Amino acid sequence: MIPMQIEATSKSLIYRKLRRSIIMGHRESGERLNVESIAEEYSTSVTPVRDALQMLSHEGLVVIKPRSGYFVVSITLKQLRDLLDIRRILEVTAIERAALRVTEEQIKEMRHVHAGYTGDDDESYDRYTDENHRFHYLIGKASGNNELAEMISKLHDQLARFMVMRRAGKTMEFTHERIVNALQEHDAEAARQSLIDDIDRAHEAILDNIMEDDANSWQL
Repeated sequence: MIPMQIEATSKSLIYRKLRRSIIMGHRESGERLNVESIAEEYSTSVTPVRDALQMLSHEGLVVIKPRSGYFVVSITLKQLRDLLDIRRILEVTAIERAALRVTEEQIKEMRHVHAGYTGDDDESYDRYTDENHRFHYLIGKASGNNELAEMISKLHDQLARFMVMRRAGKTMEFTHERIVNALQEHDAEAARQSLIDDIDRAHEAILDNIMEDDANSWQL
């Protein structure tokens, strides 16, 4: 029997590795994730693998099909456009409210989200994606509406494998700095426009990337 602590460690490791492989596009949309093969790869039992896959299903990256197994979520171009549109609506609402309510403590937290540019490798982009997620979640929290913040967080989970396509590792921190500076001044219009500029550039890069290179691999 594998000790519970080892099982927990294995679950965390497998979750992180599988999540990164999906986000970075190393696993295709619709690809079946074989529990036994993954367990063998990590020299563990199937239990932490199933736990990790369950966690990924909560993030909208994996779908569980009864009597069929676990699969990387497939998404249509229409669904992706709809998600990006919802993201814009929710985050613009959040920043308009945040500009009026944000505290110095929240500003400080936003300024400490990023650990800096470390390269264009998968590990770095996995981190950049998490930092971007946290930054926009914090804007949601600063709006004073926790449900809005959770909705934004869930959207970023679903969009993680597409957000990485922007390849904005070198520029993201500076883009976010403009937003934070406007929030610190409680300048709602400047904060709103800085956010819209950031969102529109990201969404354009995602859709351009898909249409040019990744339409087949994402089954869009």
